[in-house]
Amino acid sequence: MKDQSENSPQDNPVSIPINDELDLHTFKPEEVKYLIPDYCKECIQKGILTVRIVHGKGTGKLREYVHAVLKKMPEVKSYRLGLEHEGSWGATVVKLNK
Repeated sequence: MKDQSENSPQDNPVSIPINDELDLHTFKPEEVKYLIPDYCKECIQKGILTVRIVHGKGTGKLREYVHAVLKKMPEVKSYRLGLEHEGSWGATVVKLNK
C-alpha cells in the first residue's frame, strides 16, 4: 500500500468548475504541468476558447513555468500577459485552437 505522501497529483483528482478562468493560487506548483493542459482541453470541449490563467505576480517563477507549459501545447493558439483590467502581469490570457 502506498503512503499518501507518495501519491502523484494525478492520483488524487480534484473537481474544479470549467469556465474562462483558472486560478492557480490553490494548487501546488507540481500540479500545474498536468492541470493546465487538462483544463484547456476541457475548455475547448465546452467551446471556451479564451482562458485567463491567474498565477499571481510574486517572483515570476510560476508565470515562467505557466508560459513554458503553454509553449509546448498544440491546443494553444497564443498567449499574453493580462491587460490592466485582466490582472496585468499576474495573469496570462490564452487563446485556444478549436
